[in-house]
Amino acid sequence: MKFHWFLPTAGDSRVLTGGGHGLGRGHGRPESAAFRPPDIEYLAQIARSAEQLGFEAVLTPTGSWCEDAWLVTAALTRETERLKFLVAFRPGLLSPTLAAQMAATYQRLSRGRLLLNVVTGGESAEQVRFGDHLPKDERYERTGEFLSVVRGAWSGTPYDFAGRHYQVEGATVAEVPDPVPEIYFGGSSAAAGPVAAGHVDVYLTWGEPPDQVAGKIEWIRGLAEERGRTLRFGVRLHVITRDTEREAWAEAERLLAALDPEDIRAARRALGRSESVGQQRMLALHEGFAGGTARDLEIHPNLWAGVGLVRGGAGTALVGSHAQVAERIEEYAALGVEEFVLSGYPHLEEAYWFGEGVLPRLRPALDDLTAAPARRARVPAL
Repeated sequence: MKFHWFLPTAGDSRVLTGGGHGLGRGHGRPESAAFRPPDIEYLAQIARSAEQLGFEAVLTPTGSWCEDAWLVTAALTRETERLKFLVAFRPGLLSPTLAAQMAATYQRLSRGRLLLNVVTGGESAEQVRFGDHLPKDERYERTGEFLSVVRGAWSGTPYDFAGRHYQVEGATVAEVPDPVPEIYFGGSSAAAGPVAAGHVDVYLTWGEPPDQVAGKIEWIRGLAEERGRTLRFGVRLHVITRDTEREAWAEAERLLAALDPEDIRAARRALGRSESVGQQRMLALHEGFAGGTARDLEIHPNLWAGVGLVRGGAGTALVGSHAQVAERIEEYAALGVEEFVLSGYPHLEEAYWFGEGVLPRLRPALDDLTAAPARRARVPAL
C-alpha cells in the first residue's frame, strides 16, 4: 500500500478557492492572507514534510493554471532525499521520444525518483491553448500510441513505430532508465479503458463512492486480463482528518461557509461544459445541492462532495476522526485500491494531520491486507 501527497503548484489556501482547478489561479483572492503563492520555498516545505511523514511520492498537476511540473519537481529533487515525484504531463504536447529522453535523464539525476502521470486532457478549451485540436476520443488513441513509443524507446533496442499519430524510426535513449518509471493514468470514458488496460501500471480514479470505484476496477481489470496484463489501482481524494469527528466536520463546515455563492455558480457553469466523463461523475455527486450544511453533502459515510462545488478534478474528501478516515481507506483497500493520492487545504498542515493521525493507525491493517489479497472483494461492474 502506498500513500502520496499533492504539490499545489497553482498556489495554496486555507479555503477551497485559492488555487485554480476550475476557477482560475488564485481566483480573485491572491491578495488575501489565505492565499499562499506557489514559490519554491513553500513547495519545498510541503515536499520535505511529505518525505518526513512517510509519503511515497507527491503528485504535481499539469495545466495552464499551474507551474510546469517537470521544472518544479526537478528543482525539488535537491530539497529531498527519497521522496518520489509523480509528474503529470500531457502526451500530445511533446514528442514521445523526447518524453522518453526527459524521463530517462530525470531518473538518472534523481536516482530513480520519477513516476509519470499521463493526462490525456478532457477539456478541448484547455488543449487548444497548447495548439492541440484533436477531439477527445482521438486524444486517447494518440495517448496509446505515445506510450507505445515511450516504452519502446526505453527497451534498450532502437524502436520503430508507424501509427496514425506518430511515426518514428529508431526511437531510443542514451541509457535505459533504472528503474523504468511507472506510468499512472486515469479516465472514465469508453475510449480511456483500452489505453489503461494496454499501457499503464496504475489506473487512478477520483474518489467516488466505493460501489462506483468497485465498478471501475472491475471494468479496467477485465480489459487488462484480456490483454494478459495486471494493473494496480489508486484513488485520488482530499482529506479532512482531526482528533474527533466533530472537529473534522467543523472544518468542512468552515470551508463550505467560506464559499461565495457566485463562485459556486461560476464553477458549475465552467465544469458543466466539461467533456470529461469523470468530471461529469464528480458533478453528479452534489447535484441538487442548493445550500445547507456540510453534512448535506455527505454522499457515503465520511465521504464529502463539498470540494467539488468549486474545484475541478478530484471533488471529494474523506472527513472524520483519524479512526474513521482509516476505516474508509480500508474500505477502498478491500476493493483492490493499493495507492492513495491525497491532499487537503492547506496542503502543509493537512499533510501533518494525516501523516501523524491516520498513517500510524493504518499500518497493521494494511500489512494484513497485503498478506491476504485473496480476501479482497470482487464486485460486478456497474
